Amino acid sequence: MIRFLQTPGPIKKIVLGGILLVICVMMVITLIPGGGFLNDMFGGSVTQSGLLAKVGNQEVSLLEVSEQARLIGRQQFKGQSVPPQLMPYLMQRAAQGIITQKALVYEADRMGLGVSDDELRGYLHQGQMGQMIFPGGTFIGQQAYQDFIQSQFNMGVQQFEQEVKGEIAQRKLLALISGAVSVSNKDVAGQVQKQGVKVKFDYAVLTLDDMNKQIKPTDAELKAFYEQNKQQYANSIPEKRKARYILIDTAKLADKVSLSPAQLQQYYHQHQDEFRIPETVTVRHILIKTPAADANGKMDQKGVDAARAKADDIEKQLKSGANFADLAKKNSDDPGSAQDGGLLPPLTRGRTVPEFEQAAFNTPVGQTTGVIRTNYGFHIIHVEGKQQARLKPLEEVKSQIEPLLKQQQVSGEAQKLADSVQARARAVGLDKAASEKGLLILTTDFIAQTDSVPGVGDAKDLVSALFAAKKNDPPATAPTSQGYAIYQVIDIQPPQTPTFEQVKVQIEQQFKQQRAQALLAQKTQELSDRAHADHDLKKAAKELGATVKTSDLVDSNAQVREIGPMNGAATVAFSMKPGEISGPLQGGPNGVVLTVLEVQKPSPEEVKQNWDKAKETLLEQKRSDFEGLYVQGLRDRLEKDGKIKINKAEMERLSSPSEGT
Repeated sequence: MIRFLQTPGPIKKIVLGGILLVICVMMVITLIPGGGFLNDMFGGSVTQSGLLAKVGNQEVSLLEVSEQARLIGRQQFKGQSVPPQLMPYLMQRAAQGIITQKALVYEADRMGLGVSDDELRGYLHQGQMGQMIFPGGTFIGQQAYQDFIQSQFNMGVQQFEQEVKGEIAQRKLLALISGAVSVSNKDVAGQVQKQGVKVKFDYAVLTLDDMNKQIKPTDAELKAFYEQNKQQYANSIPEKRKARYILIDTAKLADKVSLSPAQLQQYYHQHQDEFRIPETVTVRHILIKTPAADANGKMDQKGVDAARAKADDIEKQLKSGANFADLAKKNSDDPGSAQDGGLLPPLTRGRTVPEFEQAAFNTPVGQTTGVIRTNYGFHIIHVEGKQQARLKPLEEVKSQIEPLLKQQQVSGEAQKLADSVQARARAVGLDKAASEKGLLILTTDFIAQTDSVPGVGDAKDLVSALFAAKKNDPPATAPTSQGYAIYQVIDIQPPQTPTFEQVKVQIEQQFKQQRAQALLAQKTQELSDRAHADHDLKKAAKELGATVKTSDLVDSNAQVREIGPMNGAATVAFSMKPGEISGPLQGGPNGVVLTVLEVQKPSPEEVKQNWDKAKETLLEQKRSDFEGLYVQGLRDRLEKDGKIKINKAEMERLSSPSEGT
């Protein structure tokens, strides 16, 4: 699906926020009874290998689904490895989500809700994305834009823009179909009351730590527990391998490499475009933003007029001798440059909007423009300096070229040496090959795939190669961070199941954790039963050694120490009357029983104050429900009409554990 979501870094959150709207709908659909995976396998078919489905002319590939499934897994397991047995489930969910997403794009196109290039540009100008691509209102340039998309989203510009257009079209469609949703004043009043109730209560706490201290297992109990759970430890000691290898360190070859003037000259002539300095202009600017257009494209003219008046006033101050940088700091709406007195990085042609570029390049150094209008608002520009286009001479860039050429030659020499050593090692063995070239041969202890290699450190390619080879295979070569290693696996230790003594510490921890959880549940239930029997929570708590505390007057959005969020298990407090005692509650790692002391309903003023928020909460919930039903109906219709075609054979493969690995 959208592969850039797999790219680490904060920038992916910019687009992710918009896409979550569609993902939420997809999750609703895949969880609706009757909308499950197996029921979707009708409505035409496709048979191409690796192709799961077609939605109109949009393809859903196995690779796309695999990438999305892994992304979902990484999110759910917070970057940790996903249990292989869960991958078929994640693959099915990912497949259904992507098909639904493409169905929304198909329907949006059919209804004429396509997205123009102007709409795309407007979207990319917004928020943090706009600050990245249009810093200070100026476009970063086509090449920089391409590099940015590739590095942040791992895709080309065309694919990226197509993905974003699809997301915008889906927003349009969902906004259209849910636009008529409304809620009654009666429902809003009930929501306000629900959200506005506050309670104060006593609560008795039993902690998991206290339970844990009471668990003192014997060796016999631990051994019995080990035998009962032995299967989960099966082969948990990973396979290990022992290898011998010759290291080729590129750093040791560097001193043997020299460069001639002719080589430098040749590289310089072949790469002159890299050393050309384009024409640039350095400016300060003051931006007075104009209001953004509404959903219908209409502009707030009063806001525009007010912005123009402010810009005109600043221009008058400048003509009267005011300092440009001081006025920029005080008035500019461009956060990226205002703190620097409006100073922008040097601009090249094509990096900003035409009106701004023309004024900046056509104004002499030291002069200030009048008020200029762009789609961002009103600008006043002061030209600080200009640099004419030129080609840097060889002497100026020699220090840049030399290390590049030297590294290329060193890499080439290292590759030649590695090939030579590997060939000799296959002919006469590692020892003789190393001796002939004056190289050292190293031997590992038994290492696992997660271990480092002596003399190499973290060498993922080498370790992967070692664990892919067979014992006593002919010597082979793998790259390392330092150069190359010519290796041979000499022994293999298969995975093993640890003995009781080897995992006794883990067994004891697991045993105590399970027993403590069970004891906590038992004691919390007993606490609740005693409190109800005696109508006295404090007395029951004293008898069972629980700690009693009193909360503040809290609402459903509050957090209470030892309990956690009040919209969790403790939400029962908002439906209780003063004096009532709750049943056993789970408060994170604690067991809790509470008794309500005071209930405070919202005042008329609070009802009025929270009315709009409650109404919006209900609307969002109702829109979500409505969108879910609409999208399920859309899926059913498109499948029935043959617009969604499923490759049954490929879909069945999703249930195989090997597909997620």
